[in-house]
Amino acid sequence: MALNPSYEAIGKGFVSQYYALFDDPNQRPNLINLYSAESSFMTFEGQQIQGGLKIMEKLNSLGFQKIERAVTSVDSQPMFDGGVLISVFGRLRTDDDPPHMYFQTFVLKPLANSFFCQHDIFRLGIHDKL
Repeated sequence: MALNPSYEAIGKGFVSQYYALFDDPNQRPNLINLYSAESSFMTFEGQQIQGGLKIMEKLNSLGFQKIERAVTSVDSQPMFDGGVLISVFGRLRTDDDPPHMYFQTFVLKPLANSFFCQHDIFRLGIHDKL
């Protein structure tokens, strides 16, 4: 498979769609459609999770009620299998907590005429461990 020339538009479109679903508690359950039942992996603050159902269990267990997000940058690269590597840098605030920087990385893999999120790594930019 060749490099996908639309990788930047795909990356930005995916991030926009993902956060629109994630940030709306009523829409968040629809995120399961972006993951594979077995072939998706997430690392959330160092916790390794595999499979769409387990990923959704983790996302549904997050205790906040509201989220405010500002995406600073979305950088994408084409992958040799037709996939897209996406790196997101931004700031988010949940409930009444102070805002924090965050970093999120996605790997989208081709599936028929679309993509699924094979890898998702999320980390807050909190430096509390030295």
